[in-house]
Amino acid sequence: MSYLESLRVFVRVVELGSITAGGRDMRLSPAAASTRIRDLEAKFGARLLNRTTRTLTPTEIGQVLYENARRVLATLDEAEAAVASHSGTPQGALRVAAPLGAGRRLVAPLVPRFVAENPEVQVRLRLSDRAVNIVEDGIDLAFYLGQPEDSTLIRRKIADCPRVLVAAPAYLAQHGTPEAPEDLKRHNCLLLRFPRSPEYFWMLQTPEGPKKLAVAGAFDSDDGEVLRNWALDGTGIANRPRYEVAEALAEGRLIEVLPDTPPVAAEFGVLTPHRELQDPKVRLFIDFAARELKGALG
Repeated sequence: MSYLESLRVFVRVVELGSITAGGRDMRLSPAAASTRIRDLEAKFGARLLNRTTRTLTPTEIGQVLYENARRVLATLDEAEAAVASHSGTPQGALRVAAPLGAGRRLVAPLVPRFVAENPEVQVRLRLSDRAVNIVEDGIDLAFYLGQPEDSTLIRRKIADCPRVLVAAPAYLAQHGTPEAPEDLKRHNCLLLRFPRSPEYFWMLQTPEGPKKLAVAGAFDSDDGEVLRNWALDGTGIANRPRYEVAEALAEGRLIEVLPDTPPVAAEFGVLTPHRELQDPKVRLFIDFAARELKGALG
């Protein structure tokens, strides 16, 4: 088992390009991950990784080991899934990814309840507003908010997630309240931006149908929670999921802007890779999430 776990660590280190990141993904300290790599190098009598101050890449022998180890580990994972499907007891690690905001508020609270019902499963939750590569990153399922572009993945919609434009009372008192979508062009709009981000514009619902509106502002961030906090601080207008700002709206700390032409609702759902045999715990977690989150996004 130790040898197999060392191979798993090595594969993740190569895929993530870092011993620290690979170890963290496997719940190991950098020192423990380094020890696993050294054990493999001692076993094979060869250096497996080329290390510089900035990069880490496999040697020629390391690349051969990586390609073969990945195939072997994938076969073992499929075998475990097949056994689990017959035993009826879900077990093993489940790697779940989710956007930061939705992950913190919606997905993270599900994990303890799911594990309480399925104590043989270890859920490893990764949160990021950046796009993840499910296959390359070894993710079993990834929650999304919006419209995923990768058509090679299995997609399951859970619910529509209403969005709202919000601003603090102090901001509106100082800068005025927009009365029409075009007025947003004269306001400081808080944008979610990162490489390949689709949100360089806002799509609003109007009587004439969806309207794409280019907006701009002095602040942007790759963390949606930061945008919410900026809006609460009175710095501008944010476009956020309603569940994320519902409490602040109810308390009057935020005001809904342009309620008659709100942003188009975002789709909330799950992506999984195509596999001949889906691990039962993946399907079980998705069904659990769909059941638990029903009605929570409105």
